[in-house]
Amino acid sequence: MLLMPVSHLRRSPVLQLIVALTFVFACTPAMLAAAEPTPDLESSARGRFEYEFRAVRVALAKLDAFHARLRDHQMSALERHGVETQAVFVPAGENPDRLVYVLTTAETAQAMDAGWAGLAADPAWQEVVAETDSDGPLVVAEDGERLVTTAWSPPFIAERAGTPRIFERRTYACPDPAKHAALLQRFHNHTMALFAKHGMQNVVYWVPTTPAASEHRLVYLLGHESEAAAKKSFSAFRKDAGWLAAKKESEERAGGSLTNADKGVVSEFLEATDYSPLR
Repeated sequence: MLLMPVSHLRRSPVLQLIVALTFVFACTPAMLAAAEPTPDLESSARGRFEYEFRAVRVALAKLDAFHARLRDHQMSALERHGVETQAVFVPAGENPDRLVYVLTTAETAQAMDAGWAGLAADPAWQEVVAETDSDGPLVVAEDGERLVTTAWSPPFIAERAGTPRIFERRTYACPDPAKHAALLQRFHNHTMALFAKHGMQNVVYWVPTTPAASEHRLVYLLGHESEAAAKKSFSAFRKDAGWLAAKKESEERAGGSLTNADKGVVSEFLEATDYSPLR
């Protein structure tokens, strides 16, 4: 019997096929599953835009003047400096603190910083501010949170819906990074689909960019027909067998609730202004 050289055996397509089939049949399902890469559900997709959700407190009796300045001057001036305004909200119902929420985006964190700095140094904008603040500043205080979309968030599109809707900003705080990761996985695998099942619109999901908050917080926007519709949807969602099973399984695996006991879930209903790109 003639023996085939080893080098020829390595090059033989037939032998390669036999070896491959032998490996497949020898592997158990668990081994194959372990070999599959696990998606990184917690991290944000690289290259996505930087967002800022800025809360602005306006001076007494100056809300109309602030909206006019934002609509007629600030949005276009910011865009010249590379920062786009995606949405402008006010709290639904009463607004005793005179709050306005401005959602902006830029290609990178550096571009966001440069855009706001460019606006502050813009001579045309400085003239507008000097004129509109002539009898006192329009803005009392402002604070923003930098955000990036999660890797599994729906693509965010600043568009106007065909029918009126109200938005709900929900913020979740987690006790530790492990529970935060479990929370994001539960949203990706279960919660988003269940929200849609019960008539809620998944608009966008973010995590903060600051190291202290990036593994402890989730911020997202839902769209509803109305506040009443939102309450009805959530009532049905909380009774859904799929949700109850997903909640039970995720908490048992993580060793407890995925959110903090105190202010672990905060909800606020928002109305888009008539000039907001997202409506």
